[in-house]
Amino acid sequence: MSEQHAIEGDDLSSAGVLVVDDNAQNVELLLAYLEDLGCPLRSARDGFEALRLVEEHPPDLILLDIMMPAMSGYQFCERLKQDERYRDIPIIMVTALGEVGDVERAVEAGADDFLTKPVQKAELLTRVRSLLRVRQLKRQLDATLDEMRRLKGEG
Repeated sequence: MSEQHAIEGDDLSSAGVLVVDDNAQNVELLLAYLEDLGCPLRSARDGFEALRLVEEHPPDLILLDIMMPAMSGYQFCERLKQDERYRDIPIIMVTALGEVGDVERAVEAGADDFLTKPVQKAELLTRVRSLLRVRQLKRQLDATLDEMRRLKGEG
């Protein structure tokens, strides 16, 4: 029963979210919105700090600003998605850019979703919960496949 409960997404308390934005006010707002999830939240001010945090403790989802100094959100996303260890971490690009070309570039960089600022709390929470559920299901599927391979190897 508890497994079904987790699949339905009612319990995301063990899921970690990383917010990456060079604007402190944006970070504070996103973190305040995400508090309702009841899960661990971390933040980074740029792509390099975010990469370090991902190495230390990979999050289950990343909210990523596009326009940042030194390393853009596009560059961060491309770099993360090229790393086999982290490519399954869902990334939601959050930006003031709203042109179709910006969305296309985000998708090409490997983003899983795209939100335009100003972010609406309900929309943010809906998309974050959805991608965290997908992440949980992927993990369960991988564990099941690993167990099936293990059992097949024993037989």
